[in-house]
Amino acid sequence: MVGAPSSHTGWTFITSHARVLAVIADNPNVRIRDIAAHCRLTERAVARIISDLEQDGYLSHTREGRTNTYRIEPDKVLRHPAEAGLPVAALLSLLMQDETERTRTPAAP
Repeated sequence: MVGAPSSHTGWTFITSHARVLAVIADNPNVRIRDIAAHCRLTERAVARIISDLEQDGYLSHTREGRTNTYRIEPDKVLRHPAEAGLPVAALLSLLMQDETERTRTPAAP
């Protein structure tokens, strides 16, 4: 995973819930501490977001020793009426594509 981006103030297009979900999609065994650092959130906020996502069926987890393994429900549709019928997988494909583009190293000349 790439280091955390620099701080930002003001509003953004992507919600914290979407950011957390994208980080989990990238690494299903990611620690809450690492999600928090990447998303620039507190660990407590990340835990609350994960709880929200689990409660509404977008995410589940299994405990393996001291590690959580998360599972995203890709066919679950987004909550807002404006995105009616759009599955989580569509949102994640956009966010993951963006992450791939940002972390790609330029080719040597």
